[in-house]
Amino acid sequence: MKSVFDKKESEEILERINRLTASSKPLWGKMSVGQMLAHCNVTYEMAYENKHPKPNAFTRFLLKSFVKGNVVNEKSYPRNSRTGAQFIITETKNFETEKTRLQGYIEKTQHLGASHFEGKESNSFGKLSSNEWNNMFYKHLDHHLQQFGI
Repeated sequence: MKSVFDKKESEEILERINRLTASSKPLWGKMSVGQMLAHCNVTYEMAYENKHPKPNAFTRFLLKSFVKGNVVNEKSYPRNSRTGAQFIITETKNFETEKTRLQGYIEKTQHLGASHFEGKESNSFGKLSSNEWNNMFYKHLDHHLQQFGI
């Protein structure tokens, strides 16, 4: 899997995002392009901001036991797969605002590098390796960029 921590590969992701327009349409799913970008931002908000509450102990146990493996492995997400409640974006989102936010998060992640994420705690899954963080970040972005034909 490509690495969000690698400068060349993170620039490739940014180039793909720059090919999106406010009128880009999905090949599947219901989200607008602005909603999709806001949806992708949630992963980074959880890593960098105290914006989303941590799940309670029981929910966290379930997430670690039944969801974590699918999120942090290298297997691509299937189309129209289920998502957590905090990732559901129903309100209209400004394309340029969400795009700029996502680009900033990607640049920040690349600059911090893999060592910053080694053993870093995830809200939902506990401590993750830098490889697990990378897989979670990269495959989510790749999935949604493919959703919009990019």
